[in-house]
Amino acid sequence: MRVFVTHDPEDFDAYYARSIAPLSALVEVVRNPLERDLTTPELIDAADGCEVIIAHRATPGERELFERSPALLAFLRCAVDISTIDVDAADAAGVLIARADKSFIASTAELALGLYIDVARSISASTCDYHDGRIPPQRPGRQLRGQTAGIIGYGAIGSYLGDLLVALGQRVLVHDPFLDSTPEGVESVDLRRLLTEADVVFPLAPGGPTTQNLIRAEELALVRPGTILINVSRGELLDEDAVGAALDSGRLGGLGMDVGRAADQRPSPTLAARAGVVATPHLGGLTPENADAQAASSVEQVAAILSGKIPPRTVNADRARRLREYWSR
Repeated sequence: MRVFVTHDPEDFDAYYARSIAPLSALVEVVRNPLERDLTTPELIDAADGCEVIIAHRATPGERELFERSPALLAFLRCAVDISTIDVDAADAAGVLIARADKSFIASTAELALGLYIDVARSISASTCDYHDGRIPPQRPGRQLRGQTAGIIGYGAIGSYLGDLLVALGQRVLVHDPFLDSTPEGVESVDLRRLLTEADVVFPLAPGGPTTQNLIRAEELALVRPGTILINVSRGELLDEDAVGAALDSGRLGGLGMDVGRAADQRPSPTLAARAGVVATPHLGGLTPENADAQAASSVEQVAAILSGKIPPRTVNADRARRLREYWSR
C-alpha cells in the first residue's frame, strides 16, 4: 500500500517526524514534494496511485480530489476538524473519511490560559520593549484571583479550562445550550449575563453556520469596558472588524488569539499586529504530546485498514465502498 502524507516540511517536523518510522514499517510512504501546502490539483498529481492520504489540517478534502483519485480508499485527517472536507463528495466516491484522536484538550486549554495571563500582565509587550532596546514602562496588570471568567461552549476544552480557572480562584460562568450540569464553582447562565458580568471571555464554541460571528458588535456592546477576549477555538467566531473597533474604544482591554481568518485558521496579521493583542500562529495543539498522539492515531488507522478493519474515528464507515472492494480483492 502507498500512503501520501501532505504535511509541508515545517508541519512534518512538528507533527509527524516521530511517527514516520512506524508508518514506513507498514506501507510505502510518499511525502509532499513541495516546501508549502499543496493545492488540490497538485495533491491529485502528487498522490496519484496512493491508496491513502494522511492530511494535515491545512489540506482540504475537496470534491475534485475524490472524483479524480480512483485509487484513493481513505482520507485520514491528522487533526480533529473536518470542516474543510467535502464528506458528501467522499461518500459519493466511496472514500472513507476519518479524523484523529482528541488529544489536544489539555494543550489548547493551557495555551488559552497562557494568552490570558500574557494579556492581563503585558508580558509580551514588556518583553518586546526589552528586545528592541527600550526600557518598558511599568504597565499595571490584573490579578486573576477574584475575577469572573465567561466560557462560551462548555465542551472538552471549555470544561478543562474551567477547572484551571476555578483552581486560580476565579468565578466561572458558562453558556452552552447543550449543558446538563456543571461542577462546583461553575455556573450556567444565558449569554447576555455572561457577557455583562465576565472580566474575560473565552469563546470555545465549535465552528459552523450557527456560530459564525458569534462575537459581533452587538455582543461586544454588552461587555464591561476593559474586558479581555481570548480566542483559541475558531477564527470565524469573531467579527474581526467589530473586535478591532472594540479595542479602539476601550470596550475590550485586550485580545489573545491563537486562531483567526488567515490561512490555516491562523490570526489575521492586521488584527494580530494591533496594540493590546497577543497572538500565536495556531499553536494550540502544537505540543509533542498532542502532535505525537494525533500522528500515531493515523498510523493506527492505516494498520486497521491493512488488517481489514474499519479504522477508529471514522465518520462515514457505511459509505466506504472502495475500501470494501479493496478488501474483497
